[in-house]
Amino acid sequence: MIDLITLFFLFSGSLLILIAGIGILRMPDVFMRASAVTKAGTVGVGLILTGFIIYYLDFELSARSLAIVLFIAITSPVGAHMIGRAAYIMGDKLWEATVRDDLKGKFDPEKHEIKSNENEDQS
Repeated sequence: MIDLITLFFLFSGSLLILIAGIGILRMPDVFMRASAVTKAGTVGVGLILTGFIIYYLDFELSARSLAIVLFIAITSPVGAHMIGRAAYIMGDKLWEATVRDDLKGKFDPEKHEIKSNENEDQS
């Protein structure tokens, strides 16, 4: 029974990582590519390592696997955000079907920061 549960986690994680790889090829702009890879890749690695934890049932392996999952869950979104920010600063075009650009008109490309809006309440 443990073998079937492990197989489920390993297969599900591998499938999500495959979807992340396809997302890199199919998504129209860098922002959507970063989003697809971050979400599917992080969950995929988490599922694969969960399968390893269930199969081996070893405390040391479990602790290391959980540390890896935690590290990836923390660093992957931050890395994707920084890549997206760099792409926006460099002027990478948004996909033509993008509905909303929250930074349009608010970003100062010379200072690389969001322009302060004096009309907003200072909380």
